[in-house]
Amino acid sequence: MENNTQFPLTRPAALALARKYGTPLLVLSLTEIERNYRQLRQYLPQVRVHYAIKANPDRHILERMISLGSSFDVASDGEIRLLRDLGVPGSRMIYANPVKPPRGLEACREAGVRAMTFDSAAEIAKIAAALPGATVLVRLCIDNRSAHVDLNRKFGCRPEQAVELLLQAKAAGLDAAGIAFHVGSQTTQSDPYLRALDTARRLFDEASAQGLPLRVLDIGGGLPIPEHHVAFNLEALLEQIRARLDEDFPHTEIWAEPGRYLCGTAVNLLTSVIGVTERNGSPWYFLDEGLYGTFSGILFDQWDFRLHTFKTGPRIPATFAGPSCDSLDILFRDRLTEPLEEGDVLLVPDCGAYTSASATTFNGFRRAPYLVWEDVADTYDGSPEEPARQDE
Repeated sequence: MENNTQFPLTRPAALALARKYGTPLLVLSLTEIERNYRQLRQYLPQVRVHYAIKANPDRHILERMISLGSSFDVASDGEIRLLRDLGVPGSRMIYANPVKPPRGLEACREAGVRAMTFDSAAEIAKIAAALPGATVLVRLCIDNRSAHVDLNRKFGCRPEQAVELLLQAKAAGLDAAGIAFHVGSQTTQSDPYLRALDTARRLFDEASAQGLPLRVLDIGGGLPIPEHHVAFNLEALLEQIRARLDEDFPHTEIWAEPGRYLCGTAVNLLTSVIGVTERNGSPWYFLDEGLYGTFSGILFDQWDFRLHTFKTGPRIPATFAGPSCDSLDILFRDRLTEPLEEGDVLLVPDCGAYTSASATTFNGFRRAPYLVWEDVADTYDGSPEEPARQDE
């Protein structure tokens, strides 16, 4: 299994699409979405996949995931209703936001969502009043400082609190079914998963000793995609997780909530240079997409996007900025690149996760539209060629 981007547009295709549809443009491969899903099912066959739609709620992606039989991780009433309107039953959703406002619980009632996570005693009464008998998993706080994005600063109880919270949930009439954790986004090593699984196994045993047998383990998300200058062995990571699950949880229902892993590599951004200037002896390139658009992942996801040019020549350090009037809208400083000109098209791979999902229309700029690659691929040259030059 390779860690390389599986869906890079070729130069002829990228330039032809930019000419016909304009930029910025997000080109989505549903074949890549399906490849990622089937790959995960191959390596973790015992896992029930819940796609975390927060990563990318594009309708094309959701419809493909529905057709593949995926379940879904939802975090708000909006996400619940979006899936309900697409015909997804509540039995295929887990409300995985540990803190739930009244409208979220109301959406659960309307859509028939009965499974959810919690991490505090305060949530128990809310859930029991709104959804008597709902299935609940207590979410643990997992220490993983190596994660690209630490998702345990805000949520998760301490492991020593977990069994007591489950017992309280059971006493309140809820179906206290198991344990949930999330090791953090873009976890490239197996150790954080294995430590979390050790903790979960101990808590399963403690709960059983107190008369509360557990049957569900939710291992969250965090599986990585290719990242600039980060090496990892995805196959080995998945095999180690699978082996530990087989050893320690052979009779447990295993759930997972991948987001980035399923959609991250499936989108290429095409963006154009709309302005060129020089400041303090260094070139500045202004793009038609910025921090308030697809590159919002720089702020909210701390992602280091790769810029592919279709130029040759010596590289120079340059600053890249977005199109808005906000001085915050600076993407990269001292990024090595070939000299660029106004009108040049850049390709940015791996733009499928936490990009358009957090984009805004600040300054009146529209969000970059989506184009499904498989709908137009036959029209354009998709044959392999010398790849676009990458920044370093």
